[in-house]
Amino acid sequence: MKEQNINKTKWLHIRLTPAQYLIIKNKCDNSTCGKISEYARHVLLDKAIVTKVRNASLDDLMTELMSLRKELSAVGNNYNQMVRKLNALSFCHEVKSWLIVSQSVQENVTDKIDIIKQKINSISEVWLQ
Repeated sequence: MKEQNINKTKWLHIRLTPAQYLIIKNKCDNSTCGKISEYARHVLLDKAIVTKVRNASLDDLMTELMSLRKELSAVGNNYNQMVRKLNALSFCHEVKSWLIVSQSVQENVTDKIDIIKQKINSISEVWLQ
C-alpha cells in the first residue's frame, strides 16, 4: 500500500565528509529510492530498502541482442537494395514474376525485422533502468 502524501515540515541536517556522502550516494543509486532524502528516511526509520541487482546473464543476452539488432538492420538494408536493383531490370518475364513474389517476401522479412528490433529496444530500455 502506498504511503499517504503528508507534507514533510521538519528538517534534519547532518554534515558529512565528501567520502561519506559518496558512500551514501552510491548506496542510494543502487537502491530503488529516487532521492538521497528518501533513502535516508528509509535507513533512519528502519524501513526495507530494495536494492537493484544486475543479472550477468541478462547483461550477456543484451550484448548479443544489440549486435543482432545491427546485423538485422544490415540484412534488411541489403535485401532492400537487392530488390530495388532487380526492379530496375525489366528485360525478362521470369524476372518480373520473381519480383512480384519477392516483394511480398521482402515486406514480410522487413516486418519481422522491425518486430524483432522493437522487442530488442523494449528489452534494452528495461535493462538500462
